[in-house]
Amino acid sequence: MNKPERPSHLAAARREPTHYLTADERAAKGRALRDTVPRASQSGWQAPEDRRDPIELLNESNAGRILDLVPIRYGRMAASPFAFYRGSASLMAADLATTPSSGIRVQACGDAHLMNFGGFATPERNIIFDINDLDETLPAPFEWDLKRLAASLAIAAEHLALPKSDAARVVTDVVREYRERMFNYGWMRALDVWYDRIDLQKYEDRSGDPEIVAAARKRLAQRIEGERRKTVPDYLYPKLVSEEGAKPRIKDEPPLIFHPTEELAPGMGSDYAQAIASYRSSLAEHVRVLFDRFHFFDMAIKVVGVGSVGTMCGVGLFLAADNDPLFLQVKEARASVLEPYAGKSLHANHGERVIAGQRLMQAASDVFLGWTRGENGRDFYLRQLRDMKLSAVIEDWDTGMLRQYGRMCAHALARAHARSGDAAMMAGYMGSGQAFDDAICEFATEYCSQNRSDFRTFVAAIREGRIEARLEAN
Repeated sequence: MNKPERPSHLAAARREPTHYLTADERAAKGRALRDTVPRASQSGWQAPEDRRDPIELLNESNAGRILDLVPIRYGRMAASPFAFYRGSASLMAADLATTPSSGIRVQACGDAHLMNFGGFATPERNIIFDINDLDETLPAPFEWDLKRLAASLAIAAEHLALPKSDAARVVTDVVREYRERMFNYGWMRALDVWYDRIDLQKYEDRSGDPEIVAAARKRLAQRIEGERRKTVPDYLYPKLVSEEGAKPRIKDEPPLIFHPTEELAPGMGSDYAQAIASYRSSLAEHVRVLFDRFHFFDMAIKVVGVGSVGTMCGVGLFLAADNDPLFLQVKEARASVLEPYAGKSLHANHGERVIAGQRLMQAASDVFLGWTRGENGRDFYLRQLRDMKLSAVIEDWDTGMLRQYGRMCAHALARAHARSGDAAMMAGYMGSGQAFDDAICEFATEYCSQNRSDFRTFVAAIREGRIEARLEAN
């Protein structure tokens, strides 16, 4: 009996190639979506009659948080409508779910406000600009991220007391930048999209005002030089660590930095051996070799951000030798705020969900990115506490600086979406004219008013004693 002929590599090569659509064909599919979801339907915002009470939604988002820290979260959100927006991603997720959806899904950031973008060092020690907070990342419609970014620009403009006409121009320009960048990505080669990055030290924007671009580059150069001087041994170690006892220990500065009780952190008695071993196994093999040079010394809770306040975030101290520390930021990873509306994560561990999204959306990621699960059943992801991280300080910005920064955010968001989604289809749906830009601008402007109204409701709830807010000393 003859044996079946085993196909050779040459035979496999002669097979018909898998059919694929050209960029033009995919763009045509995007244009066809306008028949069912017109671009004009993305415009404007009107709260539905059954919109839930924002205070109830915020209180629900506190489930599982350290309750003693929730008043700090609310105190930070009470600073301004802009600060409130930063901490209320769950509110906007519920609102976005009621808006028309293009149906084009990407790996979404989930919280793409302008303060979640910034600069950081790649493993090659270049400084790039990218999304730098992806705690809420999950596959979702691409326009959800863009609407949150656009609304954050409108709210920032209001925060800076810029003229309404300037605010509208800034937001429209940001949407246009996203749309035009996506068009470019739609017809680029797949590897060219994947390798694209925004190098801060070489950043150019030919569409921007040359004087503003030059001023922005000057500011960035000063910030980068300042961050380079803040090396871990010379800056962060003495700031965070005390050597007065038998071994180095992170300094307590309650309520923002403190050592947890064993009830709060059950793994403390074993020096978190199980969680650290699990984290180690999540690292690439070559990174494990590096990580194994470091030994665990201490762990403390460290309050960070606005929306993350009250979650189990901390900082771990590891040492390879004297004057050779590694600080790892430990962040609790909870279910994404998008999950009730976009579907559950495919990852069993939310720390893995965050990191999978981060690696997909960022041009480069921290070498120590990994995930674990604590003995308390909480999911975590880890990264270096500080590695040349640059965040925006917007308080003295004018219209030109806000516009320039917004364009950089739009560029980074388009690049991130193009890595996971169909850039040509998104470009086809948005089109080459201003219709989509105007629609998203109108949404952002009207959602800015919604945010202001929610903020007033929030402040009234504090004043009435429905919720407690604790202001921090400057």
